Order: sequence, then structure tokens, then C-alpha cells
Amino acid sequence: MTSFKPEPPFSHGQTPRTGVLFCNLGTPASTSTADVRRFLGEFLSDPRVVEIPRLIWWLILHGIILRFRPAKSAAKYASIWTPEGSPLKVWTGKQTGLLQTWLSERAHSVTVRYAMRYGQTSIAEQIDALKAEGATRILVVPAYPQYSATTTASLFDAVYAWAATVRNLPELRFINRYHDDSGYILALAESIQQSWKIHGHPEQLVMSFHGVPERTLQLGDPYHCECFKTARLLAERLDLSKDQYKVTFQSRLGRAKWLQPYTEPTLIALAQAGVRRVDVVCPGFTSDCLETLEEIDIEGRSAFLQAGGTEFHYIACLNSDSAWINALGELVSSHLTGWPTQATPDPQALAASREAALALGAKR
Repeated sequence: MTSFKPEPPFSHGQTPRTGVLFCNLGTPASTSTADVRRFLGEFLSDPRVVEIPRLIWWLILHGIILRFRPAKSAAKYASIWTPEGSPLKVWTGKQTGLLQTWLSERAHSVTVRYAMRYGQTSIAEQIDALKAEGATRILVVPAYPQYSATTTASLFDAVYAWAATVRNLPELRFINRYHDDSGYILALAESIQQSWKIHGHPEQLVMSFHGVPERTLQLGDPYHCECFKTARLLAERLDLSKDQYKVTFQSRLGRAKWLQPYTEPTLIALAQAGVRRVDVVCPGFTSDCLETLEEIDIEGRSAFLQAGGTEFHYIACLNSDSAWINALGELVSSHLTGWPTQATPDPQALAASREAALALGAKR
């Protein structure tokens, strides 16, 4: 028998509210090996992330990976941790606050919260909080511009899992993708151009996206195509020819073939071919995190310079960039269409306005 969560007392005539849930991947609670192991265990147990028969993968994960990987990963997290905590969580929190302000300034009466797919604060906890605050409509917004079953669909799985435990469900909407959104592309282009104003132009711009197994492309995942469309639109906005930029994929796990070309081998090959300066940007990440700050700005930089390159520039993620917040706000606002999110006018002011209108009509 299904056991549903207790519902808050129902009140007839209660003003319905709208919530926006901005969701990112997640992060360990700290750089301790125990916290990293806990995070990796949750992340790598997701069948959307690793599509290997469960029993075989359970033996690999618990018998090998979670015994040796957490300590190495903890050291990597320690290299990019800030006094405020995890960069990904810090930036996601700041983006949420800025999005709330952007929507409020445009008279949208909504509550914006953020959640993490893995770790804290969970999607279920934050939807519960929105519901407790009276939200009867919730828009779920992924921090991932490009759709992938490994990320976006997994996020939706968590929402559906929450819904299976709830008696009185809110209306739910989801943003699947925004890889070709004009505001998002503009924000990326402006962040790159700002870097170039300071440092000049590189010989090559490398656009590095998070990798996924090549098998996912063969099975119909649109991620690969959406990454390349983002890159093409961004290159067009920057007026780059095809020989001035490269699209690569990073963050491989295991021995299976992943989407290619791989980022670090590409950086090494460029240096060995005589390219002296590269700039690297990560369009698929909207917040700086382990994969951008450690894997690219530390490991990627080292690989390029050791292979003979002389100048390496990592261009930060969009983070709290104003053009990005504007793009995110416009995106959310468009998906709220049809829901009554405009702030309710003050009753006295509304009555005065109506009386003025009636008086004006009488004069005519």
C-alpha cells in the first residue's frame, strides 16, 4: 500500500502561488573523504548516469571505485574549495537570488529556490518547502543548457519520484533545454569578448563540454547535437571561422568510448602542433565547479603548457554575469506564460483606479 506524505491543511479560497525550482547537479558537503564518498555513491548509483547492469555495476562501484576514488577526488575538491564552500553551490545560490530579484522587479510574484540532484539540498526537500509556502504551480529549471538523459532526465526522475509520494500534486512544468536560446548565446559571447578585451585574442578557442558515453548518442540522446549547435551559434556570434575554434568533451569515466574529441588530448595536440595560446570556455556549465576549475583551469592548463604551449586562458562560466541572469530571467518568464504570476495590486489602489476609470467614462 502506498503511503503518502501528510498534507498541510487545505483552505478554500487560498491564493495559489507559483514556485520556480532551479536545479544543479550537486556537490559534496565538504572536502572530507567521507563526504566525497557519500556524494559519489549517490551520483554513480543513478542508472541514468551509468547504464551498466545493476549487479555488475554495484560490484564495481562498491568493490573498487568507492574504495579508491573518494580520496583522490577529495584532494581535487580541496584545490578549488572557497571560504564560502563549494563553488558550484555558491554560484547556484547567487544565481537563484539574482533570478528572484529579476522576476520581482518585473512584477512576477513567484518564489525561487534552488536544489541539487545529488547531495544537499535535495529536490524533494525544496519542492516540499515550496508546497508548504503555498505553491500550487512549480516550474523546474535545469542548470544544464543542453539536454541529456544523464543530467536533465535524471533531474526529472527525482521530481517524479517525489510526486509518487504526494497526494495533492501541484501543476508541474519543465524546461528541457535552452542550448540555442539567443540570450544564453549572447551572454556566452559577451563573456568571451570581455576576456578578449583584457587579454587579446587566442590562436584557438576550445569549447569544452562535459562528456557522455558515445553509446548514448547511438541510442538517441540529443546531447551531442545540441552541444555542437551551441558551439556553432556561439562561433557565429563571435564571427569565428571553423578553423579558429574546436569543440571537445571532457570528464571521461571508465574505459568505454566517450564523445570525442577529448579535451586534454586536444590541448596537448594543439601545443605540439605549434599553437602557442589557447583560450578554453565551458559553455555547458553555467556555474564554475570541479570540472571547470580543477579539470580545465588546473589540469588542462598544465597539460597544454607542458606540451609546449606558452599561454593558456580559462574563461570563467557565466556565474552571476548580468547578461546571463537576464537570459535566465527571460527564459523563465516565457515558460511561466499562462500562469497568473503578476503581483496582485493593492485592493485600495485597485478600487481607486476603477473609480477613476468610471468617472472618466461618465464624462465622455
